[in-house]
Amino acid sequence: MRTRPSKPEGLLLKTLGRAIRERREAMGLSQEELGDLSALHRTYIGSVERGERNITLTGIKKISMALQLSAAELIKRAES
Repeated sequence: MRTRPSKPEGLLLKTLGRAIRERREAMGLSQEELGDLSALHRTYIGSVERGERNITLTGIKKISMALQLSAAELIKRAES
């Protein structure tokens, strides 16, 4: 059974998800296209964008590469 992230962790996941969504939309990609580029399922991409998943470093790296960003740049965007 999955547990929901705590409040501070949940906020971080939501801001990371928002940064992913903003970059994906700026590139004109659908969730399905981003999923294909990152080798992740489209529903997983959607749940990451909504902050529902405690994404791993591997997942961040796959998504950031598909978005043509470094993992560090993607995280910086989430922090600002």
